[in-house]
Amino acid sequence: MARAKFLNSTDAVNTIINEAIPRFAKAGFSGVSMRDIAKAVDISTATLYHHFPDKQTLYLRSMAQAFADKAEGISTVLAEKGTPQQRLTKFIARFTKLMSQDSHFRILLQRELLDGDETRLRLLAEQVFQSQFANVAELAKELAPNCDAHLMAISIAGLVLFHLETTPLRQFLPGGHAEHNDPDVIAQHVTMLLLKGIKGCG
Repeated sequence: MARAKFLNSTDAVNTIINEAIPRFAKAGFSGVSMRDIAKAVDISTATLYHHFPDKQTLYLRSMAQAFADKAEGISTVLAEKGTPQQRLTKFIARFTKLMSQDSHFRILLQRELLDGDETRLRLLAEQVFQSQFANVAELAKELAPNCDAHLMAISIAGLVLFHLETTPLRQFLPGGHAEHNDPDVIAQHVTMLLLKGIKGCG
């Protein structure tokens, strides 16, 4: 079988990561070997190790790549002018849409939280999520100076993510409607809860 041909090292790395992301999402960190990924890319294991010294490095790069468009979207919308409330509304709309479009990343994140490997979680927090989380926490400080910015940032992201994660279940719960899966509907609901509280539903 002919080996995969790459234009350059960057092309090779991107191809490897693009093959690794869905495999890590499907089987988790422990369920995928470097040999599995090398076979999927049609390269030797030695070639794979030339680009990534170990599986953890490849995994972290895969997570970072899967999060890259979300990070860019977060940075862009939070840098826009407007009141904190306006920026929150735009952020939630963008974040919800980006996350709804990438089931692989959501599953990767769910798997990590379930696995609970402290070393990987620390590295993910420091190398992948820290910068954008800090940006959301800064917005949280502007919105509610007297609240804990860390908890507020977690709540903002968590409200969106939980709606998306429970999509397969929600359809069977009382009152579930197809439109509840619409990213715009989810974003509007989460924004309303954050800005007006439960009383805003009246």
